[in-house]
Amino acid sequence: MNIRVIDGPLQDVDVDALVVLGFEEQRPAVREDRIGDLYSSGEFSGKALEFAIIHRPNGYIARRLVLGGAGKPDKFNSDELRKLMGAAVRALKPKGARTIAIALDGDYCGIDFTSAAVEGAIIGDFEPDRYKTDPKKNEKQVDEFIVVGGSEFGANRGRILGESQNYTRTVANEPPNLLTPLVLADRARALALEQGLDCEVLDQDRMRQLGMGALLGVAQGSAEPPALIILRYKPADGSVSRDHLGLVGKGVTFDTGGISIKPADGMEKMKFDMCGGAAALGAMRAIAQLKPAIPVTALIPAVENMPGSRAQRPGDIVTALSGKTIEVLNTDAEGRLILADALTYAQRIGCTHLVDAATLTGSIVIALGGVNSGVFTNNAPFQDKVLSTAKAEGEKMWAMPMDEEYKEALKNPYADIQNIGGRPAGSITAAWFLKEFTGDLPWVHLDIAGTAWLDDAKPWMAKGPTGVCVRTFTQLALGW
Repeated sequence: MNIRVIDGPLQDVDVDALVVLGFEEQRPAVREDRIGDLYSSGEFSGKALEFAIIHRPNGYIARRLVLGGAGKPDKFNSDELRKLMGAAVRALKPKGARTIAIALDGDYCGIDFTSAAVEGAIIGDFEPDRYKTDPKKNEKQVDEFIVVGGSEFGANRGRILGESQNYTRTVANEPPNLLTPLVLADRARALALEQGLDCEVLDQDRMRQLGMGALLGVAQGSAEPPALIILRYKPADGSVSRDHLGLVGKGVTFDTGGISIKPADGMEKMKFDMCGGAAALGAMRAIAQLKPAIPVTALIPAVENMPGSRAQRPGDIVTALSGKTIEVLNTDAEGRLILADALTYAQRIGCTHLVDAATLTGSIVIALGGVNSGVFTNNAPFQDKVLSTAKAEGEKMWAMPMDEEYKEALKNPYADIQNIGGRPAGSITAAWFLKEFTGDLPWVHLDIAGTAWLDDAKPWMAKGPTGVCVRTFTQLALGW
């Protein structure tokens, strides 16, 4: 999709569809008599994500003038605009609109709103139909998106973020027979070459030499070898920062649960168990182009969790890279095992602040549904920074408690720690497990099990992976 920013009279914008914001009880200051009729008749009220189309508007070159419902003015923000433009693209594309414009003015033409409009259009244009063979599937597509009266800088930022989020969604949507841990590592190498990042991949032998027993224990049940993917961004100006942000993403390319096997119903969705890793890749793609002032390193432990003849068993004790011993009581609590070694390794290579994203627990879905990602920390100021960044980027997150009493559930008579704490407070005890491997570094854990994919499409986004955390990760680095 080509992205442009233009200025000039709306009447001269030559597109298939020109979108103007229509608020509740506040009509847009656009000259077209039929707009008043639509409000007066109740055909259009300005409610969020409501649309009305005026064909061949009087005095306009545009073939359609589209009223986009923006809701109440006092509640309208960049996230609402992002959703509105995603919904507009998804509504207009099937109607043959190949060129779409949004008119922004007044308080809505700055960097953040322009960026959000472009992000929404790009995200809304994504379809998860890569492997469909219907020759007509690409007949109706949006070739160009224009922002009238917006910010060039904001449009470029929005393009990078939107494309990076779609990159994440594309990777996460790959079927597990085609995206194994080593293939994911190849994707990371290709991304590094394209974007000028450094890439290192630790193979099974190297991980064995280092002593990553927790990660290797998960991987041993699969015929597919594991990989620890490391992508590095360094500021080009040579500036030295004492801070070094580490982004850690869970990369289980398919999760059967291992010997503690999952129910068959819905297991196909476990190809999405690497959405945290995909988000780290997408964020590094954006970071490489937007160039924050601090070094950023992404670590993605990539494994397949299978119940093969060599799979670890409930009751096995493994030794993590940190030296801690872990009794594996449930092999389906594998994400925390591979993250434990990745978090330890992130400290060894110099990261000073850690944020991990993982589809870690079903418990967080029970607690927060598909609306908010769960947030856990050992450092309140750093958590506040992550939460404020996420809020600004329209990614909903909710802080969860980390009281010391929850740690009691992980005590074990045979090893230093056990990998599950029972059903009560499952997402919190999982976070406490990870905390044991973060040392003294400020750390935030994002449990995205409820937000990483959509079971059904939203008006602004297709079903499947959402690309959650890409915007938060990127802006966290940019706003350091």
